[in-house]
Amino acid sequence: MAGNESKANLMRVHKALQEKGYNPIGQIVGYLLTEDPTYITNHLDARKLIWKIDRYNLLVDIVASYFESCEK
Repeated sequence: MAGNESKANLMRVHKALQEKGYNPIGQIVGYLLTEDPTYITNHLDARKLIWKIDRYNLLVDIVASYFESCEK
């Protein structure tokens, strides 16, 4: 599971992308698939924050959450 710091960083990245008028989910997915930092704005240091998040662990959490929601 992602730590509280990773979750907080991801929420800050989401906020920064929203503030700049981007589709936060689309931009974060693009980054996760490619690791191309240009998907993430520098606004509010979002690019620095996203680099602190372990992509593998985040993807594990996302997939686990998906299957947990399907079982309900």
